[in-house]
This record gives sequence, structure tokens and C-alpha cells, in this order.
Amino acid sequence: MDKVNFTRMKDGTKEDYEFLTSHEIEYTKGTADRLLRALEQLDESLSGYQVTRLGHSVQSATRAWRDGADIDWVVAVLLHDIGDIFAPYNHDEYAATILKPFVREQCRWCVQAHGDFQMLYYGHHLDGFDQNKRDRHRGHRYFDDCAEFCERWDQASFDPDYSSLPLSFFAPMVQQVFARTAYDPEVTRAPDQPLTNRDIAAERARP
Repeated sequence: MDKVNFTRMKDGTKEDYEFLTSHEIEYTKGTADRLLRALEQLDESLSGYQVTRLGHSVQSATRAWRDGADIDWVVAVLLHDIGDIFAPYNHDEYAATILKPFVREQCRWCVQAHGDFQMLYYGHHLDGFDQNKRDRHRGHRYFDDCAEFCERWDQASFDPDYSSLPLSFFAPMVQQVFARTAYDPEVTRAPDQPLTNRDIAAERARP
């Protein structure tokens, strides 16, 4: 079978849906590769900063990795702005939706909310923007995590002189995360982790 026989879903047979399921499972194995290609496209997206959007993404992820962040944090940081191309008005939600089945809730939530938190740095300069928009999340268990995520890794990563690691360095991490079983509760409900691990960061900083 190359294609299903139905033109309306309600007319599909067991054979049709077994074929589609196996076909879709095989297709999902390429998710990481498609995301890495999408990250490359960020090099040609929104301009005006001193670095490209890809440059910002790898710089943010590099800072996270050098801070001793674990793989969930690093991949979430790398992908946090991937929605800029197709969802410029809700890029944070777009990225969080991609990450949701594969990383723990802590990281997904911070990516989803980071757009509100980032307004702290520029909202007071623009009419109609709320510098304190993040306050709507105050009291949330991940509020402090998202604040630190933005302060350490997001808002600081527009420096053209920073020595960022290349996208190829992070590719195996993306492959590993998106090879996980989707919505595995052992992953999505895993215990929260600190953004920084001083011991690991010190080890990575050694020549």
C-alpha cells in the first residue's frame, strides 16, 4: 500500500489506519533533522540585531551549556526562538509546543512564558507594551527559573564577539531528546533541575 483508499476519514479501514500509523511513526524519526534545518533558516529570518536569530540561539545554548545546564535545558534554550519564522506573534508558545512531548515540564513552561518575561528589558521603551507582563505569572513554581533563564541566557545573547559553539555541537543533543518516547511521564514529569550546575560548569571551563 502506497496510499490509503479513503477520501473521508470516517470511511477508513483498519488496514488504512495501521498503514498510516506505521508511516507516521517512521516520519517522526526525522523530527530532529527537520528542526535542525529550521534552525539554520533562522540565519535568514528577522534582522536588525547584531547577531542573526541562529546566532542568538546558539549563543543562548552555549551559555546554558557552559553554565552546566542539563540536556533538557540546553535543547530548550537552543529551540526557544524557533517559532520566529512561522509564529512571530506567539513564537514562545510555538516552540513550547514542539518541546512539550520530549522535555520536562519545567523547561517547556519557561520557553512558553519567556516572551512575557523578556518584556522586562524593553517594554518601557515602547507604547502599548507592558514591562511587567511577567507579573501575571508571579507565584508560579517556575517563575524564578524563567526569570533566570531570561537574565542569564536569553537577553544576554546578542553579542557578536561572544565565542558561541556551532549548531553542529548541539545537533547530537537535539537528536537524543527527540528520539525519546513522546509524552513519557518519566521525562515530562522528571524532577526539576537547577539552571546552573557549578561543578559541571567549572569542569567544562577547564582548558
